[in-house]
Amino acid sequence: MAMPTEAVLAPHQQSMLELWERHMRSEFEDHSADAALETMSAAPHLNHVPVMTGGVGREEIRTFYATRFIPHLPPDVAIELISRTIGQDRIVDEFIFTCTHSIAMDWFLPGVPPTGRRIEIPMVVVIEFKDDKIESEHIFWDQASVLVQIGLLDSRKLPVAGVQTANKMRDPRLRVAGDTE
Repeated sequence: MAMPTEAVLAPHQQSMLELWERHMRSEFEDHSADAALETMSAAPHLNHVPVMTGGVGREEIRTFYATRFIPHLPPDVAIELISRTIGQDRIVDEFIFTCTHSIAMDWFLPGVPPTGRRIEIPMVVVIEFKDDKIESEHIFWDQASVLVQIGLLDSRKLPVAGVQTANKMRDPRLRVAGDTE
């Protein structure tokens, strides 16, 4: 029996997806903190887990988006969706975030001046919905891989990888040093 290539979403799941896509457009295309905040609940929270940036509550998140995040997105930021899971009250996106570290990005690399280096990093975001709005975003990535790519960690001396983490997400057959078989 052939399986459909795209799942049929329940109406509330389709609404969650549309809201999430509107939220992402407001940040990465429209560069609007207010539009992003319109998609969020009365008491949202945002956590970039590896560096603990984000905020709790509408005012903190608005300030974060308006002063620390949106103005500090490099012009070549791109997001390549790898997978998406849609549940009853959550969406989980797995994607590759790419950019050139051409400006200060304290939301992502606190205290690190621009290196001019290219970054390609797998990320996972867990988005929780409540009352038809985004209640929370928990965003995860391997900060060691980022630090290898910008030259602050030496992957030859530590058990960490750099851009290979993104490349292996794109092609799971990719073999890297230490793989067995």
